[in-house]
Amino acid sequence: MVVLSSSPAETQEVGREFGQRLAAGAVLNLRGDLGAGKTEFVKGLAQGLGAKDQVTSPTFTLIHEYRSGRLPLFHLDLYRLKSEGELDEIGFDDYFEAGGVCAVEWGDKFVDRLPAATESIAFEIAGDNGRIIRW
Repeated sequence: MVVLSSSPAETQEVGREFGQRLAAGAVLNLRGDLGAGKTEFVKGLAQGLGAKDQVTSPTFTLIHEYRSGRLPLFHLDLYRLKSEGELDEIGFDDYFEAGGVCAVEWGDKFVDRLPAATESIAFEIAGDNGRIIRW
C-alpha cells in the first residue's frame, strides 16, 4: 500500500490507523532518511494503541517504552549504533518477546537481527511537508 501524506498530522493519522490493527508481537522496521516522518508515524501508532504518553524520538536514548495503551509500544532507534554487539548491550532481542509492538527506526542497519515476520514501512520526503509512506 502507498499513502501520500501532506502534513505531520496526516502522517500521525496513518500511524494511528496502522496501530489499531496491530497485535502483540508485531515488529515494524521503519525505513527512511532523517526527517522523513518515522517518529511522526510512531506518534500516531501510539495513539492507535491507546497510549496516553507523549512520544518523542529515541535517537539519543535508543529506546522509549510506552506502556499506557492496550499493548506496550517499544520505540527503538538504531541510528547511532555502530556495531551489532551494541544490540546485545541494550537487550534488543528481548523486546521482541515482551508482548508488545516494536517500532524500529533504522532497522535496516541490522536487518539480520529483525524477526522474519517484520513488516517494513518506507518513508520518503516529497516536497516541504509531503511524505510518501509504503508498506
